[in-house]
Amino acid sequence: MVQLKSKSATVDIDAGELVSFLVDGHELIHQKGSPGWRNADTEMFPIIGPVNEAGYHVQVPRGNAVQDQHGLLRELEYQLISQAGDAAVFVKKYQAGTPVNNSKYPEKSPKPRLMWPYGFGFEKSFLLKGNTLEISFIISGERDMPFMLGYHPAFKLYTKTPTLVANEREISLDEVLDVGSRAYQVKDCTRITLKDEHELTIETEGFGQFMCWTEVRNMICIEPISFYPYSVNQRELYLGFQHLKDTDAVFKVRITA
Repeated sequence: MVQLKSKSATVDIDAGELVSFLVDGHELIHQKGSPGWRNADTEMFPIIGPVNEAGYHVQVPRGNAVQDQHGLLRELEYQLISQAGDAAVFVKKYQAGTPVNNSKYPEKSPKPRLMWPYGFGFEKSFLLKGNTLEISFIISGERDMPFMLGYHPAFKLYTKTPTLVANEREISLDEVLDVGSRAYQVKDCTRITLKDEHELTIETEGFGQFMCWTEVRNMICIEPISFYPYSVNQRELYLGFQHLKDTDAVFKVRITA
């Protein structure tokens, strides 16, 4: 377990996963074991969304890649490469074409292994300054590699009627629940405020929009995304790809309470 501290906040990171963000003693992060979701945060890469209706294949220039829900990055393990009192950096690396065991198999998927025909490096860094936690993602790899990126944190809810404020509009918890598993899309947005017992704000760079998901009233996932996967047919997910250029792709999320 890695712990970061400031005068007013404490962050706990377990193998690259943000499992606690305490600000003045108030827990912001959904706790594992509580109803709703088995994780606290994860990343969606190199695809976002379901692929079951496409036979678990995603079309890329090098053929069809075998992927499952939200991609294969979550099946890889983070390595801690640096740590300080207020910062930590984790990395995952993948060699092109390497089969990766699918944790969803066989209960939730017919595919025992996943594969991506491109090699990449994925860096996730944390920096705590006061009441703000900045999480940065740096993607490196082969030029023109297609990818999508989504960050999937889950926040703990305390009141019965929390609201989200995005683009000067309020979104109720019921509106998110009503959308179900597809997740509620918030277009053209780089900032969302969650108003609950305590207030927190999420600001992003590089993503461009959000989707929000929950199936319970004690937590909500507020997910910065580069592409909303339900805007196209699953067989056309390739329409949402960005492509690596000569420099690394950088995305940032700042959580302030």
